[in-house]
Amino acid sequence: MEDSASPAAAWDLSDLYQAPNDPRIAQGWLNASAQAEAFQSRYRAIDIGALDPPDFLQALRDYERIQEEGIRPLLYASLLFSEDTQNAEHKALFQKAKEQWVALESALLFFRLALIQLPESRLQALLEYPPLETYRHPLQLLRRFRSFTRPEKEEEILQKKNMTGRSAFIHLFDEFTGSFIFRLEVEGQEREFTGSQILAFLHSPHRELRERAFRLFLDHHGRNQLVLTSIFNSLIHDAQVEDDLRGYRGPMDQTLLENMIPAETVEIMMGVTEAHYPLAQKYWELKARLLGLPRLKNSDLYAPLPGAQQEIDYDRAQDLLLRAFSNFHPEFGRIARQFFDQRWIDAAIRKGKYGGAFCAGMTPSLHPYLLLNFTGNLRDLMTLAHEMGHGVHFFMARKQTWMNFDPPLPLAETASVFGEMVMIQTLLEEEKDPSIRRSLLALEIDDILATVFRQNVLTRFEQEAYRLRRDHLLSPEEIGDLWQRVNRQLFGHAVEMLPEYRWGWSYISHFIHSRFYCFSYIFGELVVLALYSRYLSEGPSFLPRFIQLLESGGSGTPVELLGRMGIEIQRPDLWEMGLGMLRHLIDELQRLSPFGDTSGGIPPADSPDLSNPAGRLGPSGGGSSIFN
Repeated sequence: MEDSASPAAAWDLSDLYQAPNDPRIAQGWLNASAQAEAFQSRYRAIDIGALDPPDFLQALRDYERIQEEGIRPLLYASLLFSEDTQNAEHKALFQKAKEQWVALESALLFFRLALIQLPESRLQALLEYPPLETYRHPLQLLRRFRSFTRPEKEEEILQKKNMTGRSAFIHLFDEFTGSFIFRLEVEGQEREFTGSQILAFLHSPHRELRERAFRLFLDHHGRNQLVLTSIFNSLIHDAQVEDDLRGYRGPMDQTLLENMIPAETVEIMMGVTEAHYPLAQKYWELKARLLGLPRLKNSDLYAPLPGAQQEIDYDRAQDLLLRAFSNFHPEFGRIARQFFDQRWIDAAIRKGKYGGAFCAGMTPSLHPYLLLNFTGNLRDLMTLAHEMGHGVHFFMARKQTWMNFDPPLPLAETASVFGEMVMIQTLLEEEKDPSIRRSLLALEIDDILATVFRQNVLTRFEQEAYRLRRDHLLSPEEIGDLWQRVNRQLFGHAVEMLPEYRWGWSYISHFIHSRFYCFSYIFGELVVLALYSRYLSEGPSFLPRFIQLLESGGSGTPVELLGRMGIEIQRPDLWEMGLGMLRHLIDELQRLSPFGDTSGGIPPADSPDLSNPAGRLGPSGGGSSIFN
């Protein structure tokens, strides 16, 4: 499998710095450090809450400015490290930048603690000053951590110990797995592949190749179980120690508190998702028939249907994406074009590169960057659309300040999943061949299942792993058994798991980088499906509110921000509505199948009425009509 990305698919980081030895890196750190020292001198000895509102506003702006300037070298170093985790110069710079950032955070820690400890009455009095309204949400969010915050010296110790604890293990995972090279025979020739290239074979039309590649990938991780299990155990225990010190009741409490999502809402969402596992199983049975297989193996889950095996080079992917995003909204297209024209994307395959895909949101004063490993298939096109959705979201959120910039976790996947929906709509509208349209529809269903049901499994696995680790060190066998057990609940009898899949947990980077992130994918996908049904019925009138949602960044809670869209996340029927959209897609695929409608085998459920007077759900062009 050759690299299908053009030479222009390497990003240009010169908007940050010219090179790892750019003297502006050291100078930037010195400037931020000096500003932090002056900030300390000005504010440490006074009562922050006693400041007049204009002076309090100025303190907040100074605090934000210092952090934005101070984090710039770290952001640059992290991007360099991700493009080549084996480069000694990049590793050294990344480590130094992390240490400097922790030092800067420690210098500013007193101010954050003072904001957390503001009396409620004084905070409300300050917020009566109109220019401070911008900071209402972040200040109220900080106060939610009042009972979980330790005295300043303890907080400083916790920050510094993370450099040799959590941060060190995360760095080890990235560097270690980034060094993996896989030797696989393809078309009679043994060649070397990166992890991303090996996983890309899961989308091959050749079943034997899919299985060999996945077995090789999993087996390699299994043979490195000593290191990977140790990292996993250590990170869980590290989190539990800190949770106990702070007084959190459970491992998800901090994540939920940071995003102002009630635990009950997440549990209802996951329960509704689990109740629909039979829907996923029936789809996989349908897909097996479409592939001419008696039963799927989990190496077949992303196998393309006939018609989807087309290769897509990077230039064509760019054209398709820009057309899709521009047709959805001109601003989406304009922003996306900048990513290509200004080379804010790194898509090329290279040894040592980070194996996944991400959007680095950066800061309000900096544009985002995208990283992916483009191997030239339809799935990579969808990944590009997903990450570009993130990029558009972060670009639009730059209207916010540093403290309001990052969207809350449950909304972090909203624009990215919308990007996928917009892309698949464009592909379906342009393709008239029924078999290819059928394959595109299956591709979208595969993605939804992966984003909803698989992420539900990942979250349940993580919850149970944290519960078990509270009692004892987890052995590789115990972790593997747990992984197989939670996956078996989803797969049922519809999918056969490879024996090596017991190591499938060990390459999930979210378990390492951001614990309990995976539930946000479920949330984001189901919310987007509900939003998309609104878009289909409302048409262009929907778009201004959606743009406003993205521009809002993290300036409100998920309840507030989605409430402006008419979405109430406390209601279980929201999740039913999203899953109803999925059910309709599967029904459409069944209708288009060569052996006719088999919907009698699909378990019934209360689905929302997705019809609309424009006839978008009627037959069109011989393919799925939900996107027409």
